Amino acid sequence: MKSRSLLLILLAITILISLVGWNWYQDTARSPALAEYSQPQIAPPQVNAQRLWSDMATLAVRRFEESDRQQARNYITQELQKAGWTPQLQPFTAQGFSGINIWAERSGTQPQLGAILLGAHYDTVADSPGADDNATAVAVALEAARLLSQSPATPRSLQLAFFDLEEAGLIGSTAYVENLQPEALQGAVIMDMMGYTCSVAACQTYPPLPIQPPVDTGEFLAAIGDQGHPVLTESVSRASRANLPQVLTLSIPTLGGLTPDLVRSDHTPFWKKGIGAVLLTDTANFRNPHYHQPSDTLETIDRRFFVGSAQIVINSLIDLLQQ
Repeated sequence: MKSRSLLLILLAITILISLVGWNWYQDTARSPALAEYSQPQIAPPQVNAQRLWSDMATLAVRRFEESDRQQARNYITQELQKAGWTPQLQPFTAQGFSGINIWAERSGTQPQLGAILLGAHYDTVADSPGADDNATAVAVALEAARLLSQSPATPRSLQLAFFDLEEAGLIGSTAYVENLQPEALQGAVIMDMMGYTCSVAACQTYPPLPIQPPVDTGEFLAAIGDQGHPVLTESVSRASRANLPQVLTLSIPTLGGLTPDLVRSDHTPFWKKGIGAVLLTDTANFRNPHYHQPSDTLETIDRRFFVGSAQIVINSLIDLLQQ
């Protein structure tokens, strides 16, 4: 009985691994359901590189203590208000911690289609200014807020979420998802570290997956999604252009026990609740030696890659909001 059970488990894992490997390499493929996909009617606006850099430079200071995080919240809410949004502060207490998420929404023309959420955490670990982790992603979210507020209304609503206490164990995003009505949200695009590259052979490493990594240099944007909601990773693949960073996608079963390194960011609470989510990342410590270090500063960011990654996010959002 034990041997038979072990064989069944090994067979199941083999099937899952084969699916993981196929999806990793199909970074430009479309599912049959999207075979008739047509280009969105609203063209994606172009990001403003100077604004992106200014936001990141302002935010690239330690955001660990409550007073530090309060300063970051003040900046985020002020910039959202300048862009015409009405941000809401969402306090929470969980696991002995208290924090505050920031949330805002731009209603679509067809609210019955639900919403797409763009999210990023704004806190840091104790001794890091967190330029890449995660000022880059917060800056992209703020730029999306500015650009989308100036664009024509889309069928789906756009929600923005800035999560607190990710570094303490995904506490802010978990608190957010616990109070969420899943049917109202069609998917979440979560960003975590969007600006670091490495070009030396073998500088890019990978979590322990039994598949052959496609490249050993770190100049791509990774999109990690769950297999139950392929439209999210497919949208990110479509969002890349010849002048933008390459996108590599990895679609995995939402079984954290098999892939613990892939469930470390704010997409995980959405997966646990059955909500589709894709994580966009430069792969963090698998590429960036400054991860969680005092050296995670503005000077380490690859500006061209950062701006290109931001444009991919905007392209993907415009796509998802019009489907």
